Amino acid sequence: MDKPKHHIFVCASFRAQGAPQGICHKKESLSLIPYFESELADRGMTDVAVSATACLNLCEKGPIVVIYPENFWYGEVDSEDKVDEILDALEEGEACEAHIIH
Repeated sequence: MDKPKHHIFVCASFRAQGAPQGICHKKESLSLIPYFESELADRGMTDVAVSATACLNLCEKGPIVVIYPENFWYGEVDSEDKVDEILDALEEGEACEAHIIH
């Protein structure tokens, strides 16, 4: 893959001391990554990368998903339906207002 047009980061609650400890991990945020990847492939969005991150320090709003370079921060992304809504908006070049953190 060339340099991606978008990069989606999914909080995995990793801490500098080792094991994941935050809300995102407890709400199984990592299980969203394969769904993001399969949905992106189904949509032909081959210019988007998906990565797990360390703790993003917004545990009260977890699971957190961030999209760059747009700097869209989404909270409570805990279902495939919410992922679909976020990707629908991304395809349109917009933020998904229903889940964005202001």
